[in-house]
Amino acid sequence: MDLEFWLPLFFASVMGLALLIYVVLDGYDLGIGLLLPFATDSDKDTMIASIGPFWDANETWIVLGIGILLIAFPQAHGQILTAMYIPVTLMLMGLILRGIAFDFRAKAVARRKDMWNAIFAIGSLITAVAQGWMLGTYITGLGTSAVSFLFSVLIAITLPALYILLGSAWLLIKTEDALFDKALRWAQKSIVPMGIALLLVSVATPLVSQTIADKWFSFPEALKLLPIPLLSSAIFAGLLWLLYDQKAIRAGKEWLLYAGLVILCLLAALGLAYSILPDIIIGQLTIWESASSTSSLLFTFWGTAIVLPTILVYTFFVYRIFSGKTTALTYE
Repeated sequence: MDLEFWLPLFFASVMGLALLIYVVLDGYDLGIGLLLPFATDSDKDTMIASIGPFWDANETWIVLGIGILLIAFPQAHGQILTAMYIPVTLMLMGLILRGIAFDFRAKAVARRKDMWNAIFAIGSLITAVAQGWMLGTYITGLGTSAVSFLFSVLIAITLPALYILLGSAWLLIKTEDALFDKALRWAQKSIVPMGIALLLVSVATPLVSQTIADKWFSFPEALKLLPIPLLSSAIFAGLLWLLYDQKAIRAGKEWLLYAGLVILCLLAALGLAYSILPDIIIGQLTIWESASSTSSLLFTFWGTAIVLPTILVYTFFVYRIFSGKTTALTYE
């Protein structure tokens, strides 16, 4: 086996998987943070309770993804983090604000609780926008032109819309009665803006990156890739029907919305992976050029082979234990 070829490919795959799982899992609790200002005081407690057992562990996946980037692809890590210094700093600030607010809202006197709720929402917004900015910068090959900046702004707006919809879908799974109805309305209001934003991003991506355009619009590759946009459009149409028909959602199949969004994220990730690979920085570095030595990767491989299944099992266990509808929030 050619370890020099396969190990970088393995780590690139694990890194992509970790970041995809992060978007799917931490996306919903960021979305709930974004929705917090639109809820009543009692609803806010229920919303926080619905993410309480999960939100901190969800962030493990971004730590794993960035950790692999640092260890397996140090040269790319240096270039990417240098180019994204500002959004990375903002993201960390947002995550810190969220962590502080989550704990202090439980310990604050009543008159301070609104302040910590607001800080949690602000931290969620900063984190979501910063992550969108980072994704846009990455897709443009770390470009610094005005077009690249505008594209980063476009994705910075798009990603919070996706997170809001994921948050609404999570609340449909975890809540009942009045808050369930509110979550349904929030989902109905957010799905069309999210769809429009994703469409604009899909159109703009090949325009800002000639490398991506060449991959998507050359023959016969375009025919092979056609199922991705077709499936994405079909699933989006199905989600629209699901939200506005409501029969399935109110008949105990509220999980279908979240499942559909997960599939959309998966299709987007597959399209992005095809657009980028084998580069790790578009037009600059391949995964093999930026990889650590084979001996270092082999050593790291065994650690990853232990850590990745452990996190997967732990995640499954936590979600299994705390499945079902959210009960009243207590701190005893």
